[in-house]
Amino acid sequence: MPKYTPMAKGAVALSVLALAGTAVLAAQAIAGPSSANVADVLAERLPKTNVSAVDCDAVPGLCAITAGANLFYTDTSARYLIVGRVYDMETRQDLTAAKLLELNPDRLVGAATKGGATAGGNPSPTKAASGTTPSVPKAALAQLPASGAIEWGSGKRSVTVFSDLKCGYCQELHATLASMNVRVAERPISILGTRATSEAVLCAKHPARALAAAYLGKPIQGSLACDTSGLDANEAFARTHGFTGTPVLVREDGAVIQGYRDRAFLEAWLAGEAQ
Repeated sequence: MPKYTPMAKGAVALSVLALAGTAVLAAQAIAGPSSANVADVLAERLPKTNVSAVDCDAVPGLCAITAGANLFYTDTSARYLIVGRVYDMETRQDLTAAKLLELNPDRLVGAATKGGATAGGNPSPTKAASGTTPSVPKAALAQLPASGAIEWGSGKRSVTVFSDLKCGYCQELHATLASMNVRVAERPISILGTRATSEAVLCAKHPARALAAAYLGKPIQGSLACDTSGLDANEAFARTHGFTGTPVLVREDGAVIQGYRDRAFLEAWLAGEAQ
């Protein structure tokens, strides 16, 4: 039998340190990258997206990304972009709706519970300390080029919508406006890394059809090379006016509302009966 030779104290200490280091590395691998690391990667991959918060602890395996009033997700390597809702099936909670409501209590989050109840509501005009209704923000659209808008719908009234083509609320708003008697000038802006999709829609043979297809996640058909400087103008306008989330609606008189609204509110707002 081979003779047992006891290890020197120094060798034992080195072995313990090596095991400890391995344990630390393993723990780091399990924990995944930090929120700061994911934020750095996103800054490179989505340079035009103003990321305001990264939370890699709320949902195991995912990082929740806040960009203004928008919320989306990535995997922990920030390679895959995930746009949609996250549900906890054990607690039966809509985690996305809860986070959006936390970010913006005035935003209509959508039907997050059954039976028609919603997690949010339409904001109503608030009273200032003097008892008067605060002024409504305005935006002058005359400076924007027609080349940055996709025109669709018909009716006596019109509205301009700043949207991101991967924004779920923008898709809901598109469907709501399509059911109304209104002319829409849709101006895409890239918040969720959708510039290429916006260009394909704008340069399509039938941009309005391409817009509808993009919201449904379908491929854009018949896109050609065209002038896309209108999209640059849209994004510069959005930054200047502080449109950090989508959708944003601008009425003919320049009145602005941010976030999704239901049909009843929109009809009253377009008629000037709501703010």
